[in-house]
Amino acid sequence: MDHLGAGPGQVCGGMGHVKHANTEVQKICDEVKPQVEAKAGKNFGVFKAIAFSTQTVAGTNYFIKVHVGEKEYLHLRVFRSLPCAGYKISLQEIQKSKTSADPIEYF
Repeated sequence: MDHLGAGPGQVCGGMGHVKHANTEVQKICDEVKPQVEAKAGKNFGVFKAIAFSTQTVAGTNYFIKVHVGEKEYLHLRVFRSLPCAGYKISLQEIQKSKTSADPIEYF
């Protein structure tokens, strides 16, 4: 899996360190799961956030590795707006056919 939590801090506008997913990230995944299933063209019985990185923009981009069963993983890019815009969550993009070893990178 990606190297977790080592190295210098986040560069302004760049992606931060990859971290283990927490309850907040799982909640974001649960919220966008129907959109992910529609984009992927299939339903997922397993949908567990494993790791994530963030990028601060005019809000926050979340790059999330999600286990979707067996040895299959997806990478999600989810945008969360600023507080003044209501912290709205929206799925931006997905990457299919990922493995547990694939690093989380900007896409």
